[in-house]
Amino acid sequence: MKKWNVAAIRAAKGVRKLGCATAYDACFARLADEAGVPILLVGDSMGMTTLGFETTIPVTMEHTLMATAAVARAAKDALVVADMPFGSYQCGADEAVANAVKCLKAGADAVKLEGGESFAPLIRRFVECGIPVLAHVGMMPQSVNEYGGFKRQGKTREAAEKIMRDARAVEAAGAFAVTLECIPSDLAAEITSCLGIVTIGVGAGGGCDAQWLVMHDLLGLNANPPPFARKYADFADEARKAFARYVDDVANGAFPS
Repeated sequence: MKKWNVAAIRAAKGVRKLGCATAYDACFARLADEAGVPILLVGDSMGMTTLGFETTIPVTMEHTLMATAAVARAAKDALVVADMPFGSYQCGADEAVANAVKCLKAGADAVKLEGGESFAPLIRRFVECGIPVLAHVGMMPQSVNEYGGFKRQGKTREAAEKIMRDARAVEAAGAFAVTLECIPSDLAAEITSCLGIVTIGVGAGGGCDAQWLVMHDLLGLNANPPPFARKYADFADEARKAFARYVDDVANGAFPS
């Protein structure tokens, strides 16, 4: 497989469903890339999975740039997307463009930002500047304080119509794909059928063109995964056993030997 690019992702709609994942360091980015993961998102979810925060809000541009550079150095074929952290694009168009450019200079192939109709002008500005954008509508983790928690969105007709408008707006603004997070599966399927761009679901059912799984959920490293996640390995248990064997071996004089 040649390196995935924006054109290849666009062309996959209706042809092939894509299993996409997060990555935050060179080690796991290399493994995911070698396994054929088409899109690696350097997600602001690193705030909770890697940095020990309770939400994504404290993640900074410095965190994002360091992780993006590490993932980009290791990923040879996957499209690397940098998740723009809270505050890095709500700060005015010029500064937002400058921050997005920093992500691309760090090695990202595209950036992701949250927001629908209200952020469509910024998405358009990014695209005009040559910055590919993966949009994000539905439940937006950076709005957790507004929601009062990580809560499913689009449950009422009015809310569903708003999400549909958001999805259409980001497509019209030039986004090459859009994340649909924690919305009803029938709404996600309807949006997917209405849009010409790829939809990537997170807890939004199987009707989307692609799916996201956070790396730590996929590998069994998250102690409290969301209910829609599937664990494909139990790295946490294996790691605990390995650490315990190491501690015992040192205590018993079996290591080093």
